[in-house]
Amino acid sequence: MIKRIIDISEPAYLHLKNKQLFIDKDKVTVGKIPIEDIGIIILENSQITLTQASIIACQKNNTAIVFCDERHLPYSLLLPISDGNALHNKVLRSQIEMSKPCKKQLWKQIVHNKIIQQSLTLQKARKNTTQLNRLAKKIKSGDPENIEAQAAKKYWHLLFGDKFRRNINETGINSLLNYGYSIVRAMTARAVVGSGLHPALGVFHQNQYNGLCLVDDLMEPFRPWIDWLVFNLSTNNPNSNFEVNKQNKSLFLKLPSEMVEFNNKTMPLMVACHYLVSDFKKSFKNNNFKLIYPNWSRQLSLQ
Repeated sequence: MIKRIIDISEPAYLHLKNKQLFIDKDKVTVGKIPIEDIGIIILENSQITLTQASIIACQKNNTAIVFCDERHLPYSLLLPISDGNALHNKVLRSQIEMSKPCKKQLWKQIVHNKIIQQSLTLQKARKNTTQLNRLAKKIKSGDPENIEAQAAKKYWHLLFGDKFRRNINETGINSLLNYGYSIVRAMTARAVVGSGLHPALGVFHQNQYNGLCLVDDLMEPFRPWIDWLVFNLSTNNPNSNFEVNKQNKSLFLKLPSEMVEFNNKTMPLMVACHYLVSDFKKSFKNNNFKLIYPNWSRQLSLQ
């Protein structure tokens, strides 16, 4: 079953009743959703109140809870630390013992998949893909030449023009990219924790202050999907100020339920993400393991 993404942007009181999340506004219940149906909750208002019982129920269901800042952009992510997987200790030991050559090979594959997806996004946007296709062939184990950064520099200019600069602190297109990436990050984090993996133990990202290093590794090839949605929005609405509003957010909130192609099967992206993480665990003791990422489905409805 596809898990729902719930976005709450107004003052509300969230509480648990009969295994359902009740949403009250001004002491009136305006919505109720079975806990088991919820995959991600996004909380955008500082006046939202949650009961401890509702938080624990969501965590037991492996629901990712995203808290937003005053700019309405995701700031923190709450995930369960237990019950994610019955074999958590065994999986964690294997993850810790992953060899350096294995990590380097995996990072090479992740970067390659990311650049291929960037090239596909450029192709959909009717931009030149020659430079990125050439760079994709040069990636070595561990990406010592930082081909990822070289590709990104060319990619952003090709997609949004020479004046565009990717800056997480800027508004407009950058704020939409931030919001879209946060949806993919929450989706990937949910799959990582549900598989028994520790999200802080990354393959490439190693920041000691980042509790989601592995999530940030695995989600990289999904970023160009968000880029395409933002590009398409900017093309169809050239005079828009690109605020993170209800209308624009709906584009990104639909993405996890969109159909993709994975291992010759068609399935929702959220489901494919769980299979991807499951496959990732098979690479722990196999330096030659090939990590397969989902592809845009021919029936993809996002435009």
